[in-house]
Amino acid sequence: MNSAARIEAFLEMMSAERGAAENTLSSYRRDLEDASEAIKGGLAGAGSADIRAYLDDIAARGFAPTSQARKLSAIRQFFKFLYAEGLRGDDPTGTLDSPRKGRPLPKTMSEAETGRLLDRAAQEAGESGPDGDRLAALRLHALVEVLYATGLRVSELVGLPVTVALRDDRFFMVRGKGDKERMVPLSTKARAAMRAWLAVRAERPAFAESPFLFPASSDSGHVSRQVFARDLKGLAARSGIASTKISPHVLRHAFASHLLQNGADLRAVQQLLGHADISTTQI
Repeated sequence: MNSAARIEAFLEMMSAERGAAENTLSSYRRDLEDASEAIKGGLAGAGSADIRAYLDDIAARGFAPTSQARKLSAIRQFFKFLYAEGLRGDDPTGTLDSPRKGRPLPKTMSEAETGRLLDRAAQEAGESGPDGDRLAALRLHALVEVLYATGLRVSELVGLPVTVALRDDRFFMVRGKGDKERMVPLSTKARAAMRAWLAVRAERPAFAESPFLFPASSDSGHVSRQVFARDLKGLAARSGIASTKISPHVLRHAFASHLLQNGADLRAVQQLLGHADISTTQI
């Protein structure tokens, strides 16, 4: 049984029928290929004992329970697909237990800390300096203001089209996980930061023609998640906030937490975040 071909067929189904995002597909591919390499004869022909031995092995190697659970989830989905397609007459994962794991609360920031971060970004954006420094400061200010105003996922934020800023509306539609659209708000400060960024962006011919709000000379054509995360940590350090305490996801979580603390409806916040399951929002 050709495991590589079966894995490719599974990934094609996830993409075509379920609209799985590229990051999700990459994660499935990595987990399934790792398991297939570790199991003698490949994953597609594995039995329950083979999969259990693989899970025991990654646990012994120090993989976190969350990583073990993610890998098992990918394997379960894979065999569910094989069974549904008639490529296996059984599902060897049916008798396997998921690793026990805690459910720690995600990191977040207080409103005061978030205010310090945004104030520092605005201060740096308003300072005069070399063109490269000014460009970076204005871009970072726009990124953090938009992230805190909308609660976007970092992949959604860095890939925003420039039309969002050109329209200068109080709300805009974003396409998120599973190709689903949702409406998110823009604060007055976020719109002002975007206008300032647009003005300096237009002065750069290489940027002016880009369809992305935050263009860059990368393979994707826009600023990468890694570059934004690095710049955000630097901004946090300059704001007197431990860089280990912040990431784009932490700022997204702060957006949701502060809305709820100020009386927002849980289901409204769920829709703004693009969560399919309200239990994800409740964490």
